[in-house]
Amino acid sequence: AETAVPNIMEKAFYFEQAGVGLSSDESFRIFMALKQLVEQQPIHTCRFWGKILGLSRSYLVAEVEFREGEEEAEEEELEEMTEGGEVMEAHDEEEGDEDEDKVMDVIPKPTWKPPPIIPKEESRIGTNRYLYFVCNEPGRPWMRLPHVTPIQIVQARKIRKFFTGYLDAPVISYPPFPGNEANYLRAQIARISAATHISPLGFYQFGEEEGDEEEEGGAGRDSYEENPDFEGIPVLELVDSMANWVHHTQHILPQGRCTWVNPLQKTEEEEELGEEEEKADEGIEEVEQEVGPPLLTPLSEDAEIMHMAPWTARLSCSLSPQYSVAVVRSNLWPGAYAYASGKKFENIYIGWGHKYSPENFNPSLPAPIQHEYPSGPDTIEMSDPTVEEEQALKAAQEKALAAAEEEEEDEEEDEDEDQDD
Repeated sequence: AETAVPNIMEKAFYFEQAGVGLSSDESFRIFMALKQLVEQQPIHTCRFWGKILGLSRSYLVAEVEFREGEEEAEEEELEEMTEGGEVMEAHDEEEGDEDEDKVMDVIPKPTWKPPPIIPKEESRIGTNRYLYFVCNEPGRPWMRLPHVTPIQIVQARKIRKFFTGYLDAPVISYPPFPGNEANYLRAQIARISAATHISPLGFYQFGEEEGDEEEEGGAGRDSYEENPDFEGIPVLELVDSMANWVHHTQHILPQGRCTWVNPLQKTEEEEELGEEEEKADEGIEEVEQEVGPPLLTPLSEDAEIMHMAPWTARLSCSLSPQYSVAVVRSNLWPGAYAYASGKKFENIYIGWGHKYSPENFNPSLPAPIQHEYPSGPDTIEMSDPTVEEEQALKAAQEKALAAAEEEEEDEEEDEDEDQDD
């Protein structure tokens, strides 16, 4: 009978040949922890993703896939809870509107409009294809990480934060990150998986029927299957050419999703007036569709990092290549490794969850300050007058006062003469 528990000890043996991985004691404890996780959750497949180091505690990450139908039931419960929260918020807003009616002062409304929200990918698709459970040490309870959203991936690319080891810890950064450490951890896992999960060429292949249907629809292929005819690639060929390795995880677009969506499409459907629809159509034409490399792209097509190769391949033992395994290390994400020997391969990540940067990290500058009010002659500060200008102004004011007094005296004299008459 097939079991969802992976053979951690066998993979730890191969990674030990490669000079990476964890100790045999810790590997066995992780094996027992994964066995406990499989018994507690309705898991179809399970894999040890790796270990992300933290300042206080580290994270052991398990990549799992639930049996069909199990995940949907849990998501429905979460949706019901969120809908209840939305109803409460709407009720509070109605009460706030009544209070606003009582206030006589009209509060000016800002003209700034937030950018459209990019919807997150559904379960078993793209960045949310797998579920991830984490724990700090083998034997401690496994905690499920939430699904990742596009805005979290976009903001995670702009910041660099060390993990503390506590999922509920706030992520204090600029630009602000929408979520706590659990969301930031999930975003980094998605980025690392998309960039470093590789397999030997030919181990996976596209399904013929699915591929034809997706090509007709104009979308890229997002699924694959194991090739039963794969017989393995010689170790020396795997080390000599990076074209014998391929990415088997979808590339994440700058939008934060694996499949691009038009952010203005929903606004077009919601608009009712013809003029507004035309404006929406004009905006849609300006948005360019983002396209990334297709699935199962060879590593030889990866971009260089400041004249440095993105991958480094070597033999585990050059003295006996016939008994060695091929080891590939990522230079873009230090800590990501893969090995291949015959028909077996595996990926692992052990690191701090930071991407390599050839230059020092510089945080983003704050946005320019907005104007509080329109500038005009009433609000612009004037330069101070000189002494001569003050004296001239004083003399002019004295003349004006004297002239006004003379006019008043003349008027009083005229009134007195009229009364005498």
